[in-house]
Amino acid sequence: MKEDPLATPHLWNEDLAPTTAAQRTWLWYHFAALWVGMVMCIPAYTLSASLVEGGMSAWQAVFIVLLANTIVLVPMLAIGHAGTKYGIPYAVLARASFGTAGAKLPALLRAIVACGWYGIQTWFGGHMIYTLLGVLLGAPIGGDKIAWLGINGAELACFLAFWAIQMYYIVHGMDSIRKLETYTAPLKILICFALLWWVYDKAGGFGPLLDKPSQFAMGQPREGQFWSAFWPSLTAMVGFWATLALNIPDFTRFARSQKDQIVGQSVGLPVPMGLLAALAVIVTSATVVLYGKALWDPVDLAARMTGAAVLIALIVLLIDTVSVNLAANLVGPAYDFSALAPKQISYRTGGYITAGIALAMMPWKLLETTQGYIFTWLIGYSALLGPIAGVLIVDYYLVRKTELKVPELYRENGIYSYRNGWNTAAVIAFVAGVLPNIPGFLNAAFPSAFPDVGDTFKTLYTYAWFVGIAIAAVVYGALMRAPAFHPATPILNGDTK
Repeated sequence: MKEDPLATPHLWNEDLAPTTAAQRTWLWYHFAALWVGMVMCIPAYTLSASLVEGGMSAWQAVFIVLLANTIVLVPMLAIGHAGTKYGIPYAVLARASFGTAGAKLPALLRAIVACGWYGIQTWFGGHMIYTLLGVLLGAPIGGDKIAWLGINGAELACFLAFWAIQMYYIVHGMDSIRKLETYTAPLKILICFALLWWVYDKAGGFGPLLDKPSQFAMGQPREGQFWSAFWPSLTAMVGFWATLALNIPDFTRFARSQKDQIVGQSVGLPVPMGLLAALAVIVTSATVVLYGKALWDPVDLAARMTGAAVLIALIVLLIDTVSVNLAANLVGPAYDFSALAPKQISYRTGGYITAGIALAMMPWKLLETTQGYIFTWLIGYSALLGPIAGVLIVDYYLVRKTELKVPELYRENGIYSYRNGWNTAAVIAFVAGVLPNIPGFLNAAFPSAFPDVGDTFKTLYTYAWFVGIAIAAVVYGALMRAPAFHPATPILNGDTK
């Protein structure tokens, strides 16, 4: 696409422009492969652990993971529709509801969360190299910790090595990521079956965890408390992919058709996520027989293997973590940072910024200082991103009826500029969706500093994503009916074509 002569320079660049027919190369199996590739990752594998350790039975944990991903698929498909129909990324789609300037707010919030995840996944990848190299060499590597870093030199070197590996894909762009996901997805499925066979053969069965009753069952220690654990667990599992539910247009803009993105995502997300949870509990159950304790960390399990199995495990886990991190945590913020200053920041430069911020965040310190990071981190940012999803969905489907004037999204004084580039209705709805969850978040993240938060706010926080998306959707829908929030005449009369 050539630059629109009426487009405002600071709202347009080639990476943010609508995709051309030649760029729309993703078929349904590319999306399915993308999701299989992203689902098969270390954090997703260990999600079941957090649920089982919280008192769920193995099969209750699997069900919650499957249900959560079925739920999050709904906004994923709803928001992804705009990417396929108009070829625009999330950061540009947000201009329709938040305004050409206001869209920088949801873009920046999404980018910061992604930078945190990019750093965490990079740390997981680097520490995996560190652990398995120690196994291959027959002794732990490294030495004393570097005082100001809190890790030793070998850990730092492995982290930087893994960080550098991913730079190749930043340089070579989206198509290199599509190819990586397409080629590695079948390998990951094969490895899962191989791991299942290995533990069954070694343990002579699948172990005792599968038959262990739920702690919430009759006669068990937490009898009658199931629902108080179910809702925060479900919210956390929904939160795991809440970031992708927002920026999924960054991928669906390359789809050949709506059918490709809908079928591919429906096949690739809920069922593989449920199967991975089942694999995790089955393999972990067998480790109780093999090693005398439950090993939920696949890196720890790989480190206990011997011979060629260690090297194979290292290569597979490395490929796995690279593919997941790039697709889930690089593409979105790269576009988001580009949208902040399109003339200065390209998609590739946005990728460099993401990698740089992730490095500066020192993710190992984030993991050290955040108690129960799975629940605090996941529910916390789902409370932040849920309201954005509510605004986007209501705006696209109820206010616009899926009809956008795409050139106006790139014009400073177009119909999506509202007042000085900000749609006050979207900002109010976003704040309204976030506010009820703040007290609960503060209590969960810093219990000693905020011990007196009321039970009502604590309960609300267990439904954080659901509360945020619902309140923001209702508030935004109501405000957009009021003439005071409608400076753009084409929206008022319903003509957005």
